[in-house]
Amino acid sequence: MTASVRQHLIDPAVCIRCNTCEALCPVGAVTHDANNYVVDVEKCNFCMDCVQPCPTGSINHFITVPTPFSLDDQFSWAEFPQEVGLAEQAGASGTIDAVDEEIVSILDEAHQGARGHMRAPMSASKPRVNLFGRTNPVEATVAGNFQLTAANASCDVRHIILDFGTTSFPVLEGQSVGIIVPGVDEQGRPHRMRLYSVASPRDGERPHTNNVALTVKRVFEKRSDGTIFRGIASNYVCDLNQQDKVQVIGPFGSTFLMPDDPDADIVMICTGTGSAPFRGFTERRRRAMPNAKGKLYLFFGARSPQELPYFGPLQKLPKTLLDQELVFSRLPDKPKEYVQHRICARAADLAALLKRESTYIYVCGLRGMEAGVEAAFESICREHSIPWESCRAAMREEGRFHIETY
Repeated sequence: MTASVRQHLIDPAVCIRCNTCEALCPVGAVTHDANNYVVDVEKCNFCMDCVQPCPTGSINHFITVPTPFSLDDQFSWAEFPQEVGLAEQAGASGTIDAVDEEIVSILDEAHQGARGHMRAPMSASKPRVNLFGRTNPVEATVAGNFQLTAANASCDVRHIILDFGTTSFPVLEGQSVGIIVPGVDEQGRPHRMRLYSVASPRDGERPHTNNVALTVKRVFEKRSDGTIFRGIASNYVCDLNQQDKVQVIGPFGSTFLMPDDPDADIVMICTGTGSAPFRGFTERRRRAMPNAKGKLYLFFGARSPQELPYFGPLQKLPKTLLDQELVFSRLPDKPKEYVQHRICARAADLAALLKRESTYIYVCGLRGMEAGVEAAFESICREHSIPWESCRAAMREEGRFHIETY
């Protein structure tokens, strides 16, 4: 008889192709093509470095099979084949709820940050994740669709409100939801799920309502060859009308969470729609902890005020609630300025914050901002005799330093 083999698999119906797993795999076991991200059974050593950072949990599948699936098999999948589903129903799955004791211990170690990955703040509320999947999505009703950017802006950013009616869909600030886009792609496969950060606090867009808000930018651009590229998911979501029905899965995310501590000082750095989770953070603090000792700091970058989501509402927030730096890179007759420049301008304040154990740092937005933000903190730490690398490592270990870029 042939011995059974334990195999690590990625769910193609849930994967959003963020490349986190491949970038973090130390043995090169994860690879991808134009269709799927996959795991090479001959290389995977179950180190679990890819598990905790995955934003959707698509990577959390470990099954025992008599013959492992080849890379070509996995590249061809639009969803798990029947035998994988049957194995998981039989309890052979390696999802967090159904792995053997060895895998559980490894996952627990990874989730506790022992491998250097981000972990949730100690005071954060316990998140609920993966309550609804591709095969059992929840139906939400569009309760609102509002344009956040000015009519003359070069981009269209929308504030979408989704109501879940009587179906419980609990989310925490910093979590995300998946939107299933109707239809199929050029190969006849269902469109991939798209992930959007929740822009409302845990008790709803309006207090004590069963809904969530999303911040979505329409992707519509002219390519160098003159053709027009329209983002399938973003245009679908931005074109939704009130009372339309939407298929939602999730929630996702267990680390990019807000500390539920009134003494916490929270530094939020973002560009564009990366502001979504921080709107949730700010509203949570405003509603639940209006007299909190800790302060909120926002460094928010955009091309111009017309293109900065929530620019109008931000002007109405008192500095006692939110110390904000709105940074613009395309103002007439002014030099380009980015969030890292304003971070450096607040060097003294940030250096003092870095020395406190109550300080949390969150970065969200375009991946290109990471290098500039990193350089800004390195500069501040050199100037104030703070060892940045060890400081950052300690903050990560304690769940106080988080990066979520795309």
